[in-house]
Amino acid sequence: MAATIRGLRLMRALNLRQFLVLERTPPAPSPSPAPLLEAATLLPLYRRNNSTLSLFSQLGNSCHQWNRRRLSSQALVDSPVGGVVEVPLAQTGEGIAECELLKWFVEEGDHVEEFQPICEVQSDKATMEITSRFKGKVLEVHCFPGDIVKVGETLLRMLVNETENPLTTEDSVSEKSSDSQQHESELEMSSSHQKTLEGVLATPSVRHLAKEHGININEIHGTGKDGRVMKEDILRSTSKGICKELPSVLAVHAERSDHFQERKSEYVASTLGEIYEDKILPLRGFQRSMAKSMSLAAKVPHFYYIEEINCSALMEIKSTFQKENTDQDVKHTFLPFLVKSLSIVLNKHPLMNSSFSEDSHAITLKGCHNIGVAMATPYGLVVPNIKNVQSKSMLELTKELARLQHLALNNKLNTEDITRGTITLSNIGSIGGKFGSPILNLPEAVIIAIGKIQKLPRFSEDGSVYPACITNVTIGADHRIIDGAKVARFCNEWKLLIEKPELLLLHMR
Repeated sequence: MAATIRGLRLMRALNLRQFLVLERTPPAPSPSPAPLLEAATLLPLYRRNNSTLSLFSQLGNSCHQWNRRRLSSQALVDSPVGGVVEVPLAQTGEGIAECELLKWFVEEGDHVEEFQPICEVQSDKATMEITSRFKGKVLEVHCFPGDIVKVGETLLRMLVNETENPLTTEDSVSEKSSDSQQHESELEMSSSHQKTLEGVLATPSVRHLAKEHGININEIHGTGKDGRVMKEDILRSTSKGICKELPSVLAVHAERSDHFQERKSEYVASTLGEIYEDKILPLRGFQRSMAKSMSLAAKVPHFYYIEEINCSALMEIKSTFQKENTDQDVKHTFLPFLVKSLSIVLNKHPLMNSSFSEDSHAITLKGCHNIGVAMATPYGLVVPNIKNVQSKSMLELTKELARLQHLALNNKLNTEDITRGTITLSNIGSIGGKFGSPILNLPEAVIIAIGKIQKLPRFSEDGSVYPACITNVTIGADHRIIDGAKVARFCNEWKLLIEKPELLLLHMR
């Protein structure tokens, strides 16, 4: 509405309606100097401004040029103007309805540029930064770190800067000269309105502290920069008794507090000074995602197949790679061998790399081998996956695993890293444990848990005893589409490639 009013005022200042009448007046049947006289009559009206006179002379060129000028004016009408806007949480990905606010990059009173990051949020799938679509000043922050914010909910309010359109700079000069008094009054009203909107400056933590103590932060005189209310100002006001609670409420609160202290003293005395309290920990980020996915996976019928694999030859190859390694950023482990050998076997057993749709009762055989690797992080369990393993070398797999591990530990995985997986490996043995019963990572049909490697005595064919590096693998499968015989054949071929890794050379491209 404000943009439309500005456009009308601009047209009124330049008397564009008279231009339109002049441009649209049909020519007379016979040559007549009347249009020239009309132009001469209108000419003195625009001598007060040279730029307007220049514009008037340009209008006689052609209707096409007039239309182009008219479209430029329309761009001014549609351009954004100054005002208070609400910045909501945008849709961060398909199927994401809410995110957890991790931290703010800006505070109230800060000036924000366009596309500047303002906060960091975490969904069930990834962590991402939210950028500003506007340039302006932060007026009020609506959410605190740790809050769950719905998509479309307001994150903060901003005072957007009013920008001047370069296409109509000359026209604005005429408007200012003709309506100077009205413009000054509007500036006064705008400044007073802006002051009312801004209120006091304070960080979200300070506002939260004031809310806890029942203090109206707008009544606090801030001692910080630009009148910013600091934490000390709130505590000082609390000590002076500036509180909005009614006396009756305070009395009831004091009575309840005394009763609670009495009960607490009795409980402490009965337990000889020891206090046992329950803690409620809300699920956040990846933990919320795991709770949802595991609840769905528990409805799928699982079955498990356990096998023992000799990794002695794999240990020797790993040791050789480490000795010949010249790149300190690359650390060779067993996992790239397991991932690559698994991909080779999937070419012969595509059903292991599939998903089942309950709606259509159909199986989808995945063309790509996007093998996920479960990782335990301080932020919860996350399963990023390596895309197109079938087309990557062993060294490329090693570097990609290192990249994913680094991002996972720093909570920087994006949506692409953790979506579109086709089968999952869980290397629980790196922490400990011989066996596991992994739960499917839906919609995948197979998940494999690998136990720790132990040096155990084994018998050779001639009966002699020798030491062997043994690990146990547990394969969990969706029993709706996969039976035990298929898993057994699949595991036998995978076991052969692990125990004799030189056979991998026959399948390399």
